[in-house]
Amino acid sequence: MSFDVSYTPRQSTAPTDRPFSSLTSAPTSEPSAASAREQGAPDGLDPRFVFDFRPLDDPDPDAPSGLSDARRWSTYWDVERLCRGPEPLPDWVVTDRAAVDTDLGVLKTGKEADVFLLERGVPGDAGQQVVLAAKRYRGEEHRTFHRSTSYTEGRRGRNSRDSRAVVKKTAHGRAVAAGQWAWAEWEALKRFWSAGVPVPYPVQIDGTEILMEFVHVDGEAAPRLAQTRPRGALLASYFEQIREAMGALARHGVAHGDLSAYNILAAGERLVIIDLPQAVDIVANPQGMDFLMRDCHNVCSWFAARGLDVDEHELFGELLAAAF
Repeated sequence: MSFDVSYTPRQSTAPTDRPFSSLTSAPTSEPSAASAREQGAPDGLDPRFVFDFRPLDDPDPDAPSGLSDARRWSTYWDVERLCRGPEPLPDWVVTDRAAVDTDLGVLKTGKEADVFLLERGVPGDAGQQVVLAAKRYRGEEHRTFHRSTSYTEGRRGRNSRDSRAVVKKTAHGRAVAAGQWAWAEWEALKRFWSAGVPVPYPVQIDGTEILMEFVHVDGEAAPRLAQTRPRGALLASYFEQIREAMGALARHGVAHGDLSAYNILAAGERLVIIDLPQAVDIVANPQGMDFLMRDCHNVCSWFAARGLDVDEHELFGELLAAAF
């Protein structure tokens, strides 16, 4: 249970014109029982040590920390500094230690991770409430899709024991693999956000759960680009935004690796790129160029099918020039 506490110390009734010696030597009178009752204090208890409180949460004795299964205390300050989002923080990020996280349900299910809606807010404070997207990676045994190792060529593991366990697919290795994909996406989100690439702001990572900006349109989840029917100037604007985003990635030596209209969100006139755990190093990965070319093909094919005059080879050449 948490409390909203207000405490006002009782003002001393001692006269202020007495010398210091008399203030320290003369005993002060204790409050009477009648005055204590008048101030709401039980008999025999000094009202100076009484405060008012009101409960903010109904405790659930069967749940940890007194919260229900769908609620938990905010873990923002419980994770390490590298597990919190880049600074400066957007104004909407709630960092108050009194904040409570409440699961609102599933937003999207995927082959290797599910995305939930999570509300983080301080009870009773309407100004500190925000809805986040919580992406939770499944364990290796619960996935319906297993990423090709071609995505991870050129990456170096932080621990040789973990790397061997992943290759052998032991129980420990499967757990490590799930954590590696979550960490890879977290690092990509931080890096690209700081570089100005239109990706959701990463709030924090805790194990295999990433909390990030909920991209929405008037409170509703933003649709995938593949679900939209843009025309004319909006269609051209969308392509320019993606071209600029791909160029920004290329200047950092990276390709998305799986870019298509299905992992780009259309938030009104703004596009946001999502699903980044497989981001590929164009130089270090032997197949980096192939992944970059595939991204160009997927993007240009979608726009060309809707009447926009675009060329995937021209885009590929532009991105190579940016990368090198």
